[in-house]
Amino acid sequence: MSGGLLTDLYELNMAASYLRRGMTDVATFSLFVRDLPPERGFLVAAGLDPALDWLERLSFGPDELDYLARTGFDAATLHALERLRFTGEVWAVPEGRIVFASEPLLEVSAPIAEAQLAETFLLNQLTFHTTLASKAARCRVAAAGRIELVEFGFRRTQGVEAAFAVARLAALVGFVGTSNVEAARRFDLRTSGTMAHSYVEAFPTETDAFRAYAHDLPGPVTFLVDTYDTQEGVANALEVIGELGLARAAAVRIDSGDLVALARQARRMLDDAGLHRVRIFVSGGLDEHDLARLVANDAPVDAAGIGTRLGVSADAPYLDSVYKLVAYGDRPVVKLSPGKRTLPGAKQVFRGPGMRDVLGLRGEPPPPGTHPLLEPVMRAGKRLSASSDLDTARKRFESDLDELPPPALALRDPQAPEAELSDALRRLVDATGAPPAPP
Repeated sequence: MSGGLLTDLYELNMAASYLRRGMTDVATFSLFVRDLPPERGFLVAAGLDPALDWLERLSFGPDELDYLARTGFDAATLHALERLRFTGEVWAVPEGRIVFASEPLLEVSAPIAEAQLAETFLLNQLTFHTTLASKAARCRVAAAGRIELVEFGFRRTQGVEAAFAVARLAALVGFVGTSNVEAARRFDLRTSGTMAHSYVEAFPTETDAFRAYAHDLPGPVTFLVDTYDTQEGVANALEVIGELGLARAAAVRIDSGDLVALARQARRMLDDAGLHRVRIFVSGGLDEHDLARLVANDAPVDAAGIGTRLGVSADAPYLDSVYKLVAYGDRPVVKLSPGKRTLPGAKQVFRGPGMRDVLGLRGEPPPPGTHPLLEPVMRAGKRLSASSDLDTARKRFESDLDELPPPALALRDPQAPEAELSDALRRLVDATGAPPAPP
């Protein structure tokens, strides 16, 4: 598929009208999140690679044009669409950087029909990936450097591509592994897996299951100990660990119950047996709030599997993202709808120490002590660099995370920083007749 039909009908209708009327001036559209969800004090920019890949191959093939002809598009429009390619430029926040409300994740400047057709797909990709990366980052914050995190979401993500995305984005924000084998291969991640309760139930006894698993899968092994009774399960794991000499390469996994109390009980049993290096892994519908409780109660947990609630970003499954025209030709434009106003002109975010951001115009010089966030990533319809490197994106995230003020890191009722407007942008707002911007 060449990608031209990966859009909403009204995008095609508008593009057809622009093309019919010879409207070919360059339009700039800004993609940003109006307001953060209540439990988000920050967002992690993600999804740029698939967006740029799609722009590079944007076209309408014969089958797509035939379909449009059957739905009523005229010959002149079909001829124009057949020749259409994305020829514009894109500025974007690099993947892994932390951003806030009203700050552009991406801006597109291209002949208006091309830029208009990009709206649906770009919103789809940047919204989805940023949503997942931001949820994973909250889990990382909650773990407080004390609990290793493994992504376990494949079986309940909303589609296979979503499973690949969450595995990659979790790794970007510091998860140490994934249960998704194909994602691990694709993105060079560490795989992690234990056993299911069905495996334990398939053997005559729990000890038989543990012994068989350790024999058949040499190397580090994790015993799932809560199929029947967790204390007895730990005791059975102790027996097999001692029998097979696994003290340096074993863990126990607790998947249900009061994880704080059960982890403490398991740790006592392991330590009493001299198995200080056997780790405790927990799972079972966990999210950042569960991780925070484990940390706050000083639970002796070494690692946790985070699945369903991460894979669907359960508490905030979408973002209030928009893609708005901010300039057409030499004319800055605004939308004045109540609660949905926009700011005119191609923009830049200038970041200062402590995440003090200034939202300004792209062409203005950076205020003293700041640096620009948006970078040119596509020119004349071609990418300026290869796909994002996961390690580089991770370093960007780690650096920005260190700068985030504590109120933005709060898991409940976070307070996100708000960018102030530059003097140049304020003057442009006044010139376009927009209502006064907040201070």
